[in-house]
Amino acid sequence: MLEIHSRVQRTCLPSDNPYLNGAWEPTDTEWTASTPDLQVIGEVPKDLAGVYLRNGHNQVHAPIGKYHPFDGDGMVHAMRFEGGQVEYRNRFVRTTGFYAEQAAGRSLWPGIIEPRRATLRGWGSIGAMKDNAGTDVIVHAGRALVAMSQCSEPYRMDPFTLETAGPDTNWARRLGERGICSHFQVDEHTGEMMFFNYGEHPPYMNYGVVSADNQLVHYEPIDLPGARWPHDLGMTEHYCILHDLPMFFDQEGLARGQHRLKFHRDVPARFGIIPRFGSSRDVRWFEGQPCYILHLANSYEQGDEVVMVGCIQTNPVPDLTNLPKEGYARMMKLLDMHEQQTRMHRWRFNLKTGQTLEEDLDDEVTEFPMISGRHKGRPNRYVYNATMVPGFWHLDGLKKYDLHTGRTQTWRAPDGVYVSETPFAPRQGAVDEDDGYLVTYAVDTRQRRAECLVFDARDITPGPVCRVVLPGYIPLGAHAYWAPMQDLRKAGA
Repeated sequence: MLEIHSRVQRTCLPSDNPYLNGAWEPTDTEWTASTPDLQVIGEVPKDLAGVYLRNGHNQVHAPIGKYHPFDGDGMVHAMRFEGGQVEYRNRFVRTTGFYAEQAAGRSLWPGIIEPRRATLRGWGSIGAMKDNAGTDVIVHAGRALVAMSQCSEPYRMDPFTLETAGPDTNWARRLGERGICSHFQVDEHTGEMMFFNYGEHPPYMNYGVVSADNQLVHYEPIDLPGARWPHDLGMTEHYCILHDLPMFFDQEGLARGQHRLKFHRDVPARFGIIPRFGSSRDVRWFEGQPCYILHLANSYEQGDEVVMVGCIQTNPVPDLTNLPKEGYARMMKLLDMHEQQTRMHRWRFNLKTGQTLEEDLDDEVTEFPMISGRHKGRPNRYVYNATMVPGFWHLDGLKKYDLHTGRTQTWRAPDGVYVSETPFAPRQGAVDEDDGYLVTYAVDTRQRRAECLVFDARDITPGPVCRVVLPGYIPLGAHAYWAPMQDLRKAGA
């Protein structure tokens, strides 16, 4: 099968914005395609069964003000593997904002850089953006869940057809305008999902738990000293880790309606260890070096300690003194993870002594860490990161960390080829933690084509064991998830 499901009328190109060109050029086409009509280079592993889902921002209309790569319309790309066969689909997340702009034929909301241009009530922690649901994707209770990082309604999608079902009918309305932020965490052992949201007015954060049968069973306000800008959430077997980090909006400017993030270098980072079903009074706060954190690899309990591994940024707001205020140079520098000094890091929070111990695990700039879902919240050995291009939000390779031995493996993409976040997909019947595959999408800017790549997770250095050529060119994206087929069928998907 190879067919066009639908096309949208796109008005955002041509553009001089670097995040609307090249590897980020949006697509106007939704496809449905499967083997044998999809070209396969190599052989699709017959013991790989599940769905690889990747969300991302795919702007349709010319933006209002400066476009940021977090602003675009959400689009999910799904590659289904089973019995050596594959099927690909990509679909827009049909949010309320998407439908409104489709009807208007133009953008109605500004993005994250210039929210002051808003003329309509919006969504998100700023309250002025379109609900694009374009950042994160997981599968919980048999259906995909998507949302944007600045908080949005929790949109559900069918993990196979990618049909948008709308905001979750069981509990979305109970969250009010705050909604749910990206980086919700699913415990594959219990089926529970932990999440948070945040905003500019008290309570500045809320924390919640949704049960395996998709009921909101816990939702608590968290006391914070002011408006914050968190991005991720740690999860262990019995706790979650809340982030109160010293990169947030200047409070005086916020009172005047300004949204300029500032890194408060003299303010320690705070990490709140909360029991899975705890409240604000149960949180134990630990301090660490001033930093910002986009993405965690894993968190787990070890004796008296809660251990958290992720990518630290110790310079999250680079010096912009010598950059012009106009143009894209400022945005490019603010998004440069080399400028932000991003690297793998480990925190140890001792529940008995109250002490925090920290250490760098690597000095190379890597991000978007992924692990085996079966080990999420439990001790793990392997982490799979992406390497980053200096000066651009481009992922140009993969790096595997062995946290027991300290050894690493690296694969670099050919020049002009960039990959997406790369989840681990266990081999059917696998016993060892790294017995499986890594799956990602790659964009080849030289040949203007996109592929799905499959690596043997035990040794990534030879490169992909299989490449599936997609029917159309797609932009780079945000976050990805692997849903094993046995889990989907067990949940009745």
